[in-house]
Amino acid sequence: MAEQINIQPGGDKPNQDVFSETLQRLAETDRSIIAVTSDSRGSGKLVPFGKKFPQQIVEVGIAEQNLVGVAAGLGSCDKKVFAVSPACFLTARSLEQIKNDICYSDHPVTVVGISAGVSYGALGSTHHSLHDFAVLRAINNISIVVPADNYETEKATELAAASDKPVYLRFGKKIMPSLKTDNRDGFVFGKGRIITEGNDVAIIANGETVYPAVQAAALLKEQGIEATVVSMHTIKPLDTELLSSLSNKCKAIITVEEHSVNGGLGEACASWLLQHGYNKPFKIMGIPDEYTVTGSQVEILNHYGISKEGIAKEVLNIINK
Repeated sequence: MAEQINIQPGGDKPNQDVFSETLQRLAETDRSIIAVTSDSRGSGKLVPFGKKFPQQIVEVGIAEQNLVGVAAGLGSCDKKVFAVSPACFLTARSLEQIKNDICYSDHPVTVVGISAGVSYGALGSTHHSLHDFAVLRAINNISIVVPADNYETEKATELAAASDKPVYLRFGKKIMPSLKTDNRDGFVFGKGRIITEGNDVAIIANGETVYPAVQAAALLKEQGIEATVVSMHTIKPLDTELLSSLSNKCKAIITVEEHSVNGGLGEACASWLLQHGYNKPFKIMGIPDEYTVTGSQVEILNHYGISKEGIAKEVLNIINK
């Protein structure tokens, strides 16, 4: 069973900042850690890392396919490599290299997709990464991890650095509220974290959609509906033990993600549940199969109902049905 924690309001830092700080801390005692960027040192928050460890950073310029190839080559030489680039380009333009050079070749490379989802806002669909879960789920031998807060980011970065297998880490740009817990030793790839506990409905979210899910649970509680909220930070491998528990105790399940409704967290959960006899109400919340509207990240998510009010409304709809 996943660990239970309690939300505390207020923000810390963007997860990308915590990733950079954690990488610097690890590199102080491990000179095998290498950061590789594709003209994304600034947006990836790696300027301080580069100044501190100039021999441990490689800049390939705007050449994402080369980025992954260089990272794989370094990984083959016993380096612990973090390949950092905007998620929209990294998981599309470089998909063949991720598949063959990293995963098929089994190199210890962490592919870091920054400014993910609709973080680039008004730059439009060309700069949104709403496909990355789907394409990477179909590739063997890579873990897909989407931290929800600063703590999950720190722990995920540490685990990725210690791993001898390919990992995909996905970060947005927003300042993230802290999900506080008394037990901070329980973060493991493939094991979700329970934020709130309730038997009426399960809301399974990841990344930057976890906090609005928690806020939605608070709104629902005012109406007498108790929700379990889960940070399902790892899409692959999926926490099927937790899914099984939720399917037994809750009357309905809703998934929420900053990704297309096709091929992501929701479909991963639905596939496993359906194949294991689940027959209760289920809803996938995400970006519909269309080119996104133009606006800021918050405006886009609100438009598609990925807000505390929108999530609460969907829960009421599914329960009333």
